[in-house]
Amino acid sequence: MGLVRKLASIAAVASVLLVTGGGPALAHEERPVTFPDGSGSVPVLRSGEPDLIVCKTDEADFARRIASFPADLKARNLDLFAKCQEKGVRHLQEAVDQVRRPGMTIALLPGLYREEPSRPAPTGDCARLPARWSTWGYQILTYEQQSRCPHNQNLVAILGKQDLQIEGTGAGPLDVVIDAEYSKLNAIRADRADGVYFRNLTAQRTTFNSLYVLETDGFVIDRVLTRWNDEYGFLTFASDHGLYTDCEAYGNGDGGLYPGSASNLNEGRGHDVPRYAIEIRRCKSHDNALGYSGTAGDSLWVHDNEFYDNMVGATMDSLWPSHPGLPQNHARFENNKIYDNNRDYYRHTRDGTCAKPPAERGYERGVVCSQVGVPPGTGVIVAGGNYNVFANNQVWGHRRAGFHLFGVPAFIRGESDLAKQADTSDFNRYEGNVFGVGPAGERRPNGLDVWWDGQGTGNCWQGDTGASSPVVLPVCGATAPELSGGTRRLLAEPVKLVKLYLCADFSASEARLPAGCDWFGATGLGKVETQLALGGSVVLALLAVLFWRRSRQVTGPRGRRLILAGTAAGVLGLTLDVVAAALSSATQAGLALLLMGAWWLCLGSALRAARPAFGWLTIVLGVLACADAFDRLVYLIPVVPLGPGWIRGLVTGLWVLCAVVALAPARARPAEEPAEEPAAGASA
Repeated sequence: MGLVRKLASIAAVASVLLVTGGGPALAHEERPVTFPDGSGSVPVLRSGEPDLIVCKTDEADFARRIASFPADLKARNLDLFAKCQEKGVRHLQEAVDQVRRPGMTIALLPGLYREEPSRPAPTGDCARLPARWSTWGYQILTYEQQSRCPHNQNLVAILGKQDLQIEGTGAGPLDVVIDAEYSKLNAIRADRADGVYFRNLTAQRTTFNSLYVLETDGFVIDRVLTRWNDEYGFLTFASDHGLYTDCEAYGNGDGGLYPGSASNLNEGRGHDVPRYAIEIRRCKSHDNALGYSGTAGDSLWVHDNEFYDNMVGATMDSLWPSHPGLPQNHARFENNKIYDNNRDYYRHTRDGTCAKPPAERGYERGVVCSQVGVPPGTGVIVAGGNYNVFANNQVWGHRRAGFHLFGVPAFIRGESDLAKQADTSDFNRYEGNVFGVGPAGERRPNGLDVWWDGQGTGNCWQGDTGASSPVVLPVCGATAPELSGGTRRLLAEPVKLVKLYLCADFSASEARLPAGCDWFGATGLGKVETQLALGGSVVLALLAVLFWRRSRQVTGPRGRRLILAGTAAGVLGLTLDVVAAALSSATQAGLALLLMGAWWLCLGSALRAARPAFGWLTIVLGVLACADAFDRLVYLIPVVPLGPGWIRGLVTGLWVLCAVVALAPARARPAEEPAEEPAAGASA
């Protein structure tokens, strides 16, 4: 690694540590896991009679639940109910415990399943398991401990069962409800359960996940609804050959869908992807903190879904340590509808609602307690991902941005190797997406179509994006990884970097909403970027006025005219810079730089004769400001590993010090004392 890259990596680490004071808390802690060997396959739905039947005994309640079913479905349920009364069981866990061979099917008849035998708190040895406690207040249990004490954390535990199919027999998912009533971390846990198939049921109200699939090669989630959980609706982790289809999730404090640490099949392959580990299709995820969340969400094909009315439609990231498969890579999002993700659930954190026990928060009435700090009003966030493709999606109605991309230093995920610190936010492609057009063809613009921190290599966007920050973006070529106007930047734009890591100081457990971050409600002069712009502008404006006042003493008529014109441009540019920061306007920020560059060029030209060194330094600063504006507004300058904003910022700091010296009044030379006259009568 070259010296510049090393220095940039060190600077990235130092800047992040300075702002955050350390790494983030863990979002999801799990035992050490191993990816499946990939020899499995996606299971296929089996038809025919079930091997085991689960139902309740209240015949009147059952009749009421199936009353509106189509005749054929009603008749089948009546037949199954009669068989179930004779030889069935009353709880899903009871049926799972009777599974003795691969390939069995469990039928769940319409009803509410509270799984009462699984609910009591652990006793005996299960209450004293020797396992580490997570920062979220639960123990990190091994697979063996889960097997020994399956209901410490799980309402229903499916451990080591192979090719098991669990199917609700109702007309829709809400006819079969498995309700943890906030008594367990997970409503259903399928652990090392290769070939498991879930169909046509609802799981709800947990202190973590409704449906959790772990270390499993081959699973299907088909027409399943999850809702009202502290964290995730669906969580699949360290798994392969998976399919989510026609599912729905809402009311979750993190991701409605969370395909985390999917099998890392395509690492190092560039854009050549022979297969994906998990497919997600025709699902709806809405009214969550995040519609979709994927830490180490690798090798995922996400298509023909709807993500709407969340705080953020979808995220994928490399933020959290101990997740296998980092940095995140190779998710393909296409033909999705991503719209109106403008919910702001932080109000429930501010007013104390989320400090109450989960059962008292009002999830069923629309309360969501966000566990993550994100910018509400955003379609898709990539936080340190590589080789992701976003193609032919419809993205509309976001008050902040359609797509949001920024890099994440490797030390955040626990890797200290300097060579890896700038290894994320590379080779992501955005092509063929439709921005700002609603379902009926009406205009529904995003605040910005694209927000990018400027860091990374090989990222590109389609040529018809609308408003963006920066104003100019690299444009994708016809085939990956081709692009035009590309760049290789090791650090994000300075102000964006400060903003990102200030905003990262969110804590759900401590109800901490970082002041100065517009993600959490800061506006105008309350925003950190506005405060930075205002502080810098006040200092530079003061220097501009002082140079103008001194101009008569140090320059001739031509120099005074240059300084006057430059001062007017500079003061206007400094004012515009503050306005641009307050309004988050990338175009105005670029124009402000041009005006400031004009001031420095005029000032340097006027002072060059009297103060050559300072005059040339001022001219160089003016050129850098104009180059920074060109980089933001016209064309990303290639080759340079740091954006012009970094170089301009460093030179500006040096220039301010030199300007103070140049403006300091010269020390007056002491007058010579007159020679003392000799006294009268003294000899010469």
